[in-house]
Amino acid sequence: MSKKASAVWKGGIKDGGGTISTESGVLKEAPYGFKSRFENGKGTNPEELIGAAHAGCFSMALSLMLGEAGLTPEKIETQAAITLVSNATGFQITASHLTVKAKIPGIDNAKFQEIAGKAKAGCPVSKVLNATITMDATLES
Repeated sequence: MSKKASAVWKGGIKDGGGTISTESGVLKEAPYGFKSRFENGKGTNPEELIGAAHAGCFSMALSLMLGEAGLTPEKIETQAAITLVSNATGFQITASHLTVKAKIPGIDNAKFQEIAGKAKAGCPVSKVLNATITMDATLES
C-alpha cells in the first residue's frame, strides 16, 4: 500500500504560504504557513497533521488489539500532542504524547493498560516517529 500527500509553497518563510492536499481528497489545498505553525494563524501545520495521523493510527491499533483479545470498544478518544523544539541543529519533533480515553465493556484497567501499551508501540506511525512517545490512558466506566 502506498498513500500520497502533496504540498505547494510560494514565497518566503514568513511572508509566503502553502497548501497541503491528500490523495483521498480529505485535505484539498488546505492552507498552512508560518503563522499557523508558529503563531495562532489560520490553517494547519505539519505537526498538527502528524498528531492527527498518530492519534488515528493508535486508535485503530488499539481497536485491533482489543478485538484480538475478544473485546469491542464502545469508544476510543485519542489526542496526540506533538512537541517541536529548536535546538543546535534546527527544529526537531522530539515527542508525541498520546492522551487516550476509552470505554470498553468487560475489561479491567490492568488489561487495558497492557493492550494500550502494545498499541502505542505497535502503531505504524509510532514506529516511524524518531521521538519519545508517551501516553496517559484512562478506562472509563
